[in-house]
Amino acid sequence: MFIVSITYQRPLSEIDAYIEEHIAFLDHHYNTGTFLASGRKEPRTGGFILATAASKQTLETLLEDDPFKREQLAAYEITEWLANRSTPGLELLTGA
Repeated sequence: MFIVSITYQRPLSEIDAYIEEHIAFLDHHYNTGTFLASGRKEPRTGGFILATAASKQTLETLLEDDPFKREQLAAYEITEWLANRSTPGLELLTGA
């Protein structure tokens, strides 16, 4: 499992110009089962994606298609996360 931290590098006016395309990108990867959760940071400086992928390299390649990354609007940091405990109902995070 991976946590993707997205940090905007450009003004929100430039981010907003690509928000619909970014949402379509997210929707596609929710439909494939790659993305499990996502949302923006508060204050609005970027966002997070909780993702599954075969490898970090696979996820990096997939994220190249995100318009925020493609247009160099944001920086991406990927952290691999090995969850070993969860609250009831979130067992999918630990593979239980």
